[in-house]
Amino acid sequence: MRKVQELKASQVYRVCDLGSLNVESTDDLNPCEDFIGQRRAVDAIMFGLGMEYGEYNIYLAGPTGVGKSTTIETILDRVAKEKPTPGDWCYVYNFQNPNEPKAIELPTGRGRVFKKDMDEFVQVLKTDIPTAFESKEFEEQRQNIMNEFQRKKNILFEELQKKGAESQIQVQFSPTGIITIPLVEGKPVTQESYAALDDATKEEIQTRKEKIDNIVAESLKTARKIENEAGEKIKELEKRVALFSVGQIIETLREKYTSYPKVIDYLDQMQKNILENIDIFLPEKNVPQAGMPFMGRGPQQPAPQFTEYKVNVIIDNSLTQGAPVIFETNPTYNNLFGSIEKEVRFGAMFTDFTMIQAGSLAKANGGYIVLEILDMFKYPFIWDALKKAIENEELRIEDIYQQYGISGPVGIRPEPIDLDVKVILAGNSYMYQMLYSYDEDFRKLFKVKADFDSVVDRNDETISQYSCFIRTICDRDKLKSFDRSGIERVIEYSSRLSGDQNKLSVQLGSITKILKEADYWSRVEGDEGSTRREHVEKAIEEKVYRSNMVEEKIQESIAKGVIMVDTEGMVTGQINGLAVYNMGDYAFGKPSRITCETYMGTEGLVNIERRARMSGNIHDKGVLILSGYIGSNYAQKVPLSLSASIGFEQTYEMIDGDSASAAELIVLFSSLSGVPVKQSLAITGSVNQKGQIQPIGGVNEKIEG
Repeated sequence: MRKVQELKASQVYRVCDLGSLNVESTDDLNPCEDFIGQRRAVDAIMFGLGMEYGEYNIYLAGPTGVGKSTTIETILDRVAKEKPTPGDWCYVYNFQNPNEPKAIELPTGRGRVFKKDMDEFVQVLKTDIPTAFESKEFEEQRQNIMNEFQRKKNILFEELQKKGAESQIQVQFSPTGIITIPLVEGKPVTQESYAALDDATKEEIQTRKEKIDNIVAESLKTARKIENEAGEKIKELEKRVALFSVGQIIETLREKYTSYPKVIDYLDQMQKNILENIDIFLPEKNVPQAGMPFMGRGPQQPAPQFTEYKVNVIIDNSLTQGAPVIFETNPTYNNLFGSIEKEVRFGAMFTDFTMIQAGSLAKANGGYIVLEILDMFKYPFIWDALKKAIENEELRIEDIYQQYGISGPVGIRPEPIDLDVKVILAGNSYMYQMLYSYDEDFRKLFKVKADFDSVVDRNDETISQYSCFIRTICDRDKLKSFDRSGIERVIEYSSRLSGDQNKLSVQLGSITKILKEADYWSRVEGDEGSTRREHVEKAIEEKVYRSNMVEEKIQESIAKGVIMVDTEGMVTGQINGLAVYNMGDYAFGKPSRITCETYMGTEGLVNIERRARMSGNIHDKGVLILSGYIGSNYAQKVPLSLSASIGFEQTYEMIDGDSASAAELIVLFSSLSGVPVKQSLAITGSVNQKGQIQPIGGVNEKIEG
């Protein structure tokens, strides 16, 4: 019988020795500037950032804690500084279609200047135009027009009264209009006197009255025409005065922004709007009351706010150096795409272009935005809207109701802004595979995959980088320095996390936790020196202690015999396998009794867990591979006549994995042959159809279990 090879402690645990580095503590090291073990991912990121095409966005693929965020933040911080700073974006009032505000792009820093210029212009509007309308010259010219109108009106009505007198018709003016009354012998005809007249006289009076009524009608038309002409003259006067007051300022603005056609168009429309709405600038004493000619805006109107002439700067890059870099950690629809705020006025929802708010995409325009892929599916509408924005290269700041045609409050539809942003998604490899397989848009828009590894070779170079990384964390998080023994223990712990003594784990998040916890225990113990090996050991032990209650309960049950595991003697058809329990933040191994019973029949191998629906796909596969091995070796000439049931005793949860297939094969042979199996040994390993034993995972936990 082949003897089991025993392994020495030095063979299963590789001690770290930093003698070649010639360091006594992290104080002797420089902060880490390398990306440990991620050269492939870094090269992919640099390629993606260098491709100036909209579809070359980047997906950072890798497990949590391997430094995806830190890596991309470091790279973007360096790359963004070398890029040009993007311009500013503003929204202004659309005089032709008020529900569709206009978007204007200006060079960096010019947005706030434009806003300041327009704010100052509004102040001029509020003072200069009303002052001009209160001037003596304006009042004289206005009064001259009014006097001329009144003179023509008086002449017209005097002529009307004269014609009435000639026809013996009295013309009276009243607030409700003009009344014509026939005269007989110089006196107004009453109803009683009119009734007493003969028919010929009545007809004659009626003829005279109709003639004058026709003249009255024509006179009223002429009066209205004169009134309209006077009104037009006053409007023209007001426009001339207003244009004289602000025309030079508007012309100065035109000269200042002559290189920006959208600004010039806005200024032209604004000037036209001002001249068409002169009434809002008139002092109250110059606004006629209702019922009088040339009605203005009427009494009791709220003071104008001149919102139409203001500027809403949604993106101000005046303080930005290089391209913007945005990490959006809460990508709700409003946070990512922007929003249109609303306020309640007189019981109704109200909004305008000044309430448009930029989101992260707008802030990152001309630069980079980093998002977590899982966050894209936490909130409704986000993923599809993001793809649409990237594909169309434009950003629409819309109400979510309008975006998807859902009935909601009537709002505004701002003009979309041009979008030039590199989108970087961070997530695991499984999400990448799912999206790449089932989302055609994802394949088209995210052409660069940066694959982050979780382990790196353990050699002098990576050990040196790891030591420098520890120095970096100490500086960043204000930890005490680690002495040589502490650094060595951290590196040994990293190898354990990788599951290979010749590898180091680059799940730097887990390493950072241990560094912080070791620092804590060093301070708790009142040690004023550096953090040493024993402090790292304490941190690891306490971390295990906080999570291994279930493991201790199982060990207690084994010790009491509640969970039956034989560790002495030899038994036929029974063997100890090794299983790993994963509790999320902690994994541990435990022995499991595997038994096999064989009997006459042709059922072949019966997987009890599968029959009970407690077996995973990989475990089922392992049992089927055993069937292939048995058939190929023992049923080549005659059919196999075998029935065997294999099961894990005292297991009440799902079982998966193929690392028990070697134990299942041995216990099957034991049951068939009657040869007992030594119970002091436990076995792990998978077997293929050729009968070869294959490596397995979780070896640390299984051995300790």
